Amino acid sequence: MAYDNRLIAKKLLRWEKYLLQYRLPEWEEIPDLGLYMEQVITLLKQYLDYYPPDIKGEQPITAATINNYVRTKVMPGPRKKKYYRLHIAYLLMILSLKQGLSIAMIQRLIPADLTEEQLRDVYAAYVVRHKLSAKYFTEQVRAAAAPILTGEPDRGPESGTVNIITTSAIIGGFARLLSEKLLLLDDKSLEDVAPAETAPPEQK
Repeated sequence: MAYDNRLIAKKLLRWEKYLLQYRLPEWEEIPDLGLYMEQVITLLKQYLDYYPPDIKGEQPITAATINNYVRTKVMPGPRKKKYYRLHIAYLLMILSLKQGLSIAMIQRLIPADLTEEQLRDVYAAYVVRHKLSAKYFTEQVRAAAAPILTGEPDRGPESGTVNIITTSAIIGGFARLLSEKLLLLDDKSLEDVAPAETAPPEQK
């Protein structure tokens, strides 16, 4: 694999600048007028403009996807075919979380039967966490990409773009595993967990 470090550096700096400026809309900024499906899709694409097309060229935000979320009760259904602030807030969280969690785990994290007041608080906290996580992510990428950003020559598999790709994928995998492990502890106590699962690593 061969990469132009100048191109990668430019891309990384552009991505960093974008993420540091990006923010999800605040609760009050989400329209509550009652939008039809095509209007919702257009709005979501504007809000989640960092969300790339699928690697096979398929669109990640489609009517079929949203209908499936409603059918499987990942989110509440529309009211007379119209979607309101509550629905759009659910979709913003679901679509941004699905990069790191399975839909089943998202259902556990954000139940579909929250009241509007409950969802408003959940969403407000999510917006803050999303911004902080984007900042943390850009800091980690900048550290990993330091040789490229400073113009150092590629020293093989231990540096360069392949290293960044591999490291990002591994970190993403660990992050997903931790998220799912913690979600599965909901409503459990120390007494509910087998001793082997809580013992220090050297005792296992």
